[in-house]
Amino acid sequence: MDVSPFMRIAHSPDPDDAFMFYALVQGKIPTGGFRFEHVLKDIESLNRSAMEGKYELTALSFHAYAYVADRYALLTSGASIGEGYGPLLVAREALTVDDLPRARIAVPGTLTTAFLVLRLIAPDVRYTVVPFDHIPEYVAKGQADAGLLIHEGQLTYPTFGLRKVLDLGQWWFDQTGLPLPLGGNAVRRDLGVDVCRALAGLLKQSIAYAFTHREEALTYALQFGRGLDATSADRFVRMYVNELTLECGERGKTAIRQLLQMGYERGVLPRSVSIEFVE
Repeated sequence: MDVSPFMRIAHSPDPDDAFMFYALVQGKIPTGGFRFEHVLKDIESLNRSAMEGKYELTALSFHAYAYVADRYALLTSGASIGEGYGPLLVAREALTVDDLPRARIAVPGTLTTAFLVLRLIAPDVRYTVVPFDHIPEYVAKGQADAGLLIHEGQLTYPTFGLRKVLDLGQWWFDQTGLPLPLGGNAVRRDLGVDVCRALAGLLKQSIAYAFTHREEALTYALQFGRGLDATSADRFVRMYVNELTLECGERGKTAIRQLLQMGYERGVLPRSVSIEFVE
């Protein structure tokens, strides 16, 4: 196998991603001859970089994958999938789903899966893009009527005096009976089949290592918690690093396909997406 001397692994600086990649980036497992550069960027920046094919292995939103499927194949390991829970829509004042068309909502990026699901619920929603970690304060100050929370904001929003309007993962489950696939990892197709499969195997090994060495992996992940205490960080990791993360299986694949197909059928995505998975 022709192994490139250097591979860039890009993921977001969040506890769940850090937990997944711990063994790989900290040299806890053999790297199979690869040498890695570790890149940390927020998810919307990674989504934009994927449009350019910048990184060989990158985390990205499943929404964004609809626009880069020609460049990247999805790995079956490393997905963040919520079982009946997901991003939260929150507000200062009482708000209902029926109010959404008249509300201005702070969102973390137009390529996030959270934004895709919001558009499925309220196609003509008015929105303002705000960095994900600033949204709770933005809404608390009255700069938007509601905010769409991803990452640790799903746990910390009550400290800002905010209330839950809707759990997008619960809405999705009620519609489909499926878990909500939020983000995954993708490998650039031009690396060739052998390299893609090798990278897929390494990520799966890294996740398996974290499961069997949970305490040390959590200690590493906690540094990316942005104010989360150890208990909250553990809760957040358990939410988004689960059995479907190790291997998404047919149920996870079905959820990803249905999400993107529904996005196309409802006019949110410009085209139907053909998805290729790397086992």
